[in-house]
Amino acid sequence: MDHPADLAFTGGSIITLDGAGTVASALAVRDGRIAYVGDAAGLREHLGAGTEVVDLAGRAVLPGINDSHLHALMYGARQPPLTLDVSPGAARSLEEIANILREAAAKVPAGTWLRGIGWDRGYLAECVADPERLPTRWDIDAVTPDHPVLLDETYGHTSWVNTKALALAGVTKDTTSAPGSEIVREANGEPTGLLREIAAQALIQGVAPALTRAERRAAIALAQDQLSALGITSYTEPALGPGGDQVLGGAFADEGIRVYEELALAGELRARINVLLLFGEPDGTAGADDIRAGIETYTMPDAAPEWLRIAGVKIFADGIPPSKTSWMNEPYVGGGTGSLVIRGADDREREAELRRMVGIAHRAGMQVGIHATGDRAIDATVAAFVAAQESGGPRDLRHYVIHGDFLSARTRERIVRHGIGVNAQPVIHTTLAELLADVVGPQRADDQWPLRALIDAGGAPCLSSDAPITSPDWRAGVAAAVLRESKASGRVSGPEHRITVTEALRGYTINAARQDHAEDLKGSLEAGKVADLCVLGADPLAIDPSEIPDVPVVQTVLDGRTVYRA
Repeated sequence: MDHPADLAFTGGSIITLDGAGTVASALAVRDGRIAYVGDAAGLREHLGAGTEVVDLAGRAVLPGINDSHLHALMYGARQPPLTLDVSPGAARSLEEIANILREAAAKVPAGTWLRGIGWDRGYLAECVADPERLPTRWDIDAVTPDHPVLLDETYGHTSWVNTKALALAGVTKDTTSAPGSEIVREANGEPTGLLREIAAQALIQGVAPALTRAERRAAIALAQDQLSALGITSYTEPALGPGGDQVLGGAFADEGIRVYEELALAGELRARINVLLLFGEPDGTAGADDIRAGIETYTMPDAAPEWLRIAGVKIFADGIPPSKTSWMNEPYVGGGTGSLVIRGADDREREAELRRMVGIAHRAGMQVGIHATGDRAIDATVAAFVAAQESGGPRDLRHYVIHGDFLSARTRERIVRHGIGVNAQPVIHTTLAELLADVVGPQRADDQWPLRALIDAGGAPCLSSDAPITSPDWRAGVAAAVLRESKASGRVSGPEHRITVTEALRGYTINAARQDHAEDLKGSLEAGKVADLCVLGADPLAIDPSEIPDVPVVQTVLDGRTVYRA
């Protein structure tokens, strides 16, 4: 033919994830687009002397993976050499974390901030032995008397600091924080060094040094290296913009998204990026005025929409279950129900403010993703979305609940009826299943993320990693959604909520593409769509789901170009 394919695959499973669930055996790529999907006989007319033909030898091709909730800049910034690793893989006791800090402090001048990521009290020996035991500043003060320390928990909602950091931030027994956050204290009111949720964490983040632009570029490059090796070709950065830099320390700025803009204009991105903007105050609080002012004054990046797209805004409604900061209808084990973290004097005012925030963004034509984990917060979130839709204005904005841990049957029905999305993280469930039972009770813990019921009701949930909260390895996410086996005990947590492998794969591909308003561009292997591909060493539909995390990614293709080969 006059213009043969640049790249072709044959001899394996082409798992298209199209509407009909087609599994083909051959695929051709021309000029960055999928030119043909079918069988080997039909493929022949697309081949030429210059076509690179890949014999799959029984392996499989998927659409490029779309992690629809992944903090890639934060993920890269929170890895060595940009930060210290204090995760369970590096330290399983308070003593081991202290040793890591001692070694780091010996290598840098006094006054240098030591930052780390990944500690998890569920794996720390002293805390496992005594469930009431929490890390404190006194556990690390002796090895870092002259170096301020900021260690973020693996889930991102709790920071652990030393006395030097508290002093620099001016945090004392008299310091207060906004509703929905907590400065953990001793009985006498002295801060212990733990800060829960953004408003409290921001007290320290405001004095910690921000990453430089060069460090941000390095963080994105580091993240994209790893994402390409996992077959990830698209992701959503769900908290960039003026209010998003608190997670990286320093003053609030807009550096992260501007670095992405530079990379996009230079053609150096190795994934398609979707962005939710975060507006708000340095203490993490937000209200309708922040959303209105942000939308009116924000200067959007000048970049190709197929590579860097500003989708809308992100709002935090509540916290997370392990910290008992999710807003729940029924009390936690031991009491308390959490609260909204929206501005307002009481629950009624905060719910009304949430509706105003969503309404402003909706009328501006912006998609809204709301972090809501507790059932009462989800109810309030869905009510705000429905109110915005019924008020008129733009249609098909595809607002969605980020996380949506505890979905009641009534709320599931409203979500489906009104076309509201849900973005869940299966690996978080299997990681926390046993810990969560101690926090919300065994039944509620097992009912976290009832994906089976949501899909049966007509929903199309997105699945994601929330990296660096969990690894961005989507293969573990597929297995977690299908098996729901607790990492701690192997127990199946909520077997009635299991979904199929195909349904899980759709959560990482075509459902995510629809969340991005890009289902005509990507998300399935169909002629005319971009050639973003993930080539696996085995067919995930033909093996035991427990084996999926070990299936190698052997090649990643982005826009028709190979960006990773094992």
